[in-house]
Amino acid sequence: MKTVYFDNAATTPIRDEVVDRMSEVMKQNFGNASSTHAYGRQSKSLIESSRKRIASHFNVSASEIVFTSGGTEADNLVLRSAVRDLEVKEIITSKIEHHAILHTIDQLANEYDITISYVELGDRGDVNLSHLETLLKTERKQLVSLMHINNEIGNKLDIKRVANLCNIHNALFHSDTVQSVGHYKLDLQDIPIDYLAASAHKFHGPKGVGFAFLRKNSGLKALIFGGEQERGLRAGTESIHNIVGMDEALHLSYENLDAESAYIQSIKDYFVQQLKATFSSIFFNGQCEDSENSTYTLVNVCLPIAQEKAGLLQFQLDLKGIACSKGSACQSGSNQSSHVLTEILDDKHLKRPSVRFSFSRYNTKEEVDYVIEVLKEFV
Repeated sequence: MKTVYFDNAATTPIRDEVVDRMSEVMKQNFGNASSTHAYGRQSKSLIESSRKRIASHFNVSASEIVFTSGGTEADNLVLRSAVRDLEVKEIITSKIEHHAILHTIDQLANEYDITISYVELGDRGDVNLSHLETLLKTERKQLVSLMHINNEIGNKLDIKRVANLCNIHNALFHSDTVQSVGHYKLDLQDIPIDYLAASAHKFHGPKGVGFAFLRKNSGLKALIFGGEQERGLRAGTESIHNIVGMDEALHLSYENLDAESAYIQSIKDYFVQQLKATFSSIFFNGQCEDSENSTYTLVNVCLPIAQEKAGLLQFQLDLKGIACSKGSACQSGSNQSSHVLTEILDDKHLKRPSVRFSFSRYNTKEEVDYVIEVLKEFV
């Protein structure tokens, strides 16, 4: 049976070069990086070399990169410490953020006396920057948390403009950049962002590792306590092979960014064209049809399929060997509909099935043709 993997927004396949590098490290560099003997020093050297190279991609100091288990931990580290240690009294976010943000903020609201404010959204899920500026006009200590690339609908935030707005109003700015790191270049000397979160498995690296960027003298403190790893900001024996694998994956992503992003954009453009030719009344959720205002890596489409067929759509696609998603992979075990689509779609479109297809360097136009042929069976 033919198989097509169009769920790269959930996770990406690891590059062969990354697997080879990780295998080499696991075989040769098993020492604990906190040990003072030669085995430990070798491991420590690998970690710090990776930290330095990762930092160089963002034009920041190596000391501003803190390794974590992934994007969710990085988000929690920033949000919780900002409230607990920096005395942030108000968090400004949107209702279409990843649940790593929304659920953490809900928990913080239960634990602390803080205000949660939601910035208004346009009917395509765009953040209303005028409303954000209005929310920023206060004497309360604030933190803004808005994702750079929405993981379900692909909308791009003008991250530099938001960072500048926050800077003008003395608010802290955090961004979940899990869907953009490795896919877009971010010069953090040019973009005055305070904190960001990233995860290796979104750019052809291993699962279970990511990092937080914490601007120098951020004042944040540890979320996980124990040893003095990560300068006391993240206790626990470092996963050396994962850190080195993440470094290698990020290096290769940026080294090949121009060619690979152009290729992936061509896959997306072709898919959009074929969808339009196949479905006369197809609807593209968010800004995903617009190459200027959305990421080149995904489309989220509301398909004009009868309700009696819609319930089995994803099941049937899976039977045909097609991997895709109805929303965030983190929600796949839930019967609830996408909180992102619920927020931006009208009742008419909510009654129809929406599917997220997301692409990588490993996909082809032939795979697009196959998916289109399978989708035609539901018309």
